[in-house]
Amino acid sequence: MQGHVHVVDDDASFRTAIERRLKLAGYQVATYPSAQQLLDCLPDDNEPGCILLDVQIPGLSGPELQGRLNELGLTLPIVFLTGHADTPTTVRTIKAGAEDFLTKPVESEQLLGAIERAMARHATVRDERSRLGEVRALATELTPRERQVFGLVVRGKLNKQIAHELGTTERTIKAHRHQVMEKMKARSLAELVTLAERLGVLS
Repeated sequence: MQGHVHVVDDDASFRTAIERRLKLAGYQVATYPSAQQLLDCLPDDNEPGCILLDVQIPGLSGPELQGRLNELGLTLPIVFLTGHADTPTTVRTIKAGAEDFLTKPVESEQLLGAIERAMARHATVRDERSRLGEVRALATELTPRERQVFGLVVRGKLNKQIAHELGTTERTIKAHRHQVMEKMKARSLAELVTLAERLGVLS
């Protein structure tokens, strides 16, 4: 899987070696000697990628950088690679969403496997984000009344019940319901409910 690996490590010789190794494996590589340098050149979250991060780096530590990136909403997966592993740090970073926690020196197969899994997860996150964006765009086409009908339909209300609740006729509700299905591009009630769940209408 092609993608961009962002390596954050203060060891210049390590950065050179890992960059060479990852490029040979087909990845594009950017290296940063500190957390701040990565924050200054924040990676594009919409491109396939992951971050390979040391624990002990100048300024913000690896786990602190992870926390900062989480606050910024960056979804690039993080693989920790360090020579200073300990159980509390490992648990902390994994709980905070790290993809993996590896110890130097690491075998190429193990490293590339972790990066491949991280890239695959990032692809899933980007696909889901894209689908959610499409559904949100469809929902903006609904009129205020259609949004009301949408919310009641996906909660299992019958046309007659919706008409009574909104103070209108069943025939009018049928027309609104048809418009909702058309605008949301839903082929069935089950599909409409799935779209509502993605939008958080049912939460």
